[in-house]
Amino acid sequence: MSVEPTPTIRWQQNDTQHEARWISEAGLPAPERVVVADDTLSADAAFRLCRDDTAILWQGDYQNARNLLQALARRADRPPRRGNETTAPTTGEAFAQHRQTQGRRASILGNLLIPLTADYQIALRRGQDVVEACTAGLGPADPEGADAVISLRGLLALVSAYEWRKKGAFVTALDAHIHPHFGVFSPVRGEYVDLVAQAPLPQPCNLAFDIGVGSGVLSCLLAKRGIPTVIGTDLDPRALACARDNVHRLGFTNQVQIESANLFPTAATKADLIVCNPPWVPATPTSPVEAAVYDPGSQMLRAFLAGVSQHLAPDGEAWLILSDIAEHLGLRSRDELMSWIHAGGLVVAGRIDARPNHPKTRNNTDALHKARAAEITSLWRLKTA
Repeated sequence: MSVEPTPTIRWQQNDTQHEARWISEAGLPAPERVVVADDTLSADAAFRLCRDDTAILWQGDYQNARNLLQALARRADRPPRRGNETTAPTTGEAFAQHRQTQGRRASILGNLLIPLTADYQIALRRGQDVVEACTAGLGPADPEGADAVISLRGLLALVSAYEWRKKGAFVTALDAHIHPHFGVFSPVRGEYVDLVAQAPLPQPCNLAFDIGVGSGVLSCLLAKRGIPTVIGTDLDPRALACARDNVHRLGFTNQVQIESANLFPTAATKADLIVCNPPWVPATPTSPVEAAVYDPGSQMLRAFLAGVSQHLAPDGEAWLILSDIAEHLGLRSRDELMSWIHAGGLVVAGRIDARPNHPKTRNNTDALHKARAAEITSLWRLKTA
């Protein structure tokens, strides 16, 4: 089996060619144009370089690099000059513009780079200690490895994720904290968890599947509700490790099994309850953690609905947890969803709705405020026809 070559970044400095390992958790290629800079570089000049796809390898003071990143963000967030538009964009057009703007912003901010030693030390003056955060997010350092380069924005994401992992996110329905790992979506929006806590369990309910286990929050909740055996599945190694960690932390190892599988467990056993909280928006993710939100072409949703009836016990239920935000954005219609449900040999036995209460629903300056304000999250109770 062939081994993938280590990604490498190259740059010229003092008439000498340099190279280092390239670290990008989003899987982005190394920048092709790289300049070396320090504290003498102005924010305006840095912004022009980053905007024009030239990366800056910082060799000045680390705290000044963080200040520069904030200055770049302020410039990237300036609203574009308005043209002669006579009509407001549709909601779908606003979403497309929003994704384009977010992608441009990420590209600009991702062009400020930081050098790391082989053991995850920041090779700059006043560099903070990021060894534990990098080890948690990237794995143990290779003692014989080469020095590396990472975007400052990516590095700070590792640090932030590590702090979340240590602190945890309190989940009211569990009366406990869930500790998300780097690259795994945190259950910060509680309405979908509350729906799973409130829905009446099918009877009997001795075996449940949690499809796309993520942090393990729903598997733990199903176990807390008294289901003797819960099997959570996922394909992402980070999600599998995160779910196992949370199951262990909360003391559910005797009830919950975590399995690497594409949607449904490999065993032929049929479940009394199958729960799935797929990505809600049919669009392309740009980073690993966005895969919990964006699902190109509703691929996971459609695959779940097409196959779930084959894994349900005769009196079992499939709970599909889904926001209607895609409908408000014009990306998926209710008729499409219903057609996929019926094509999967399923009928709707009931539905429980909840209105989100996160801050974006109240931010009327947000480009997607209209869709967010109208959003409803639903738990669809599905049975075989």
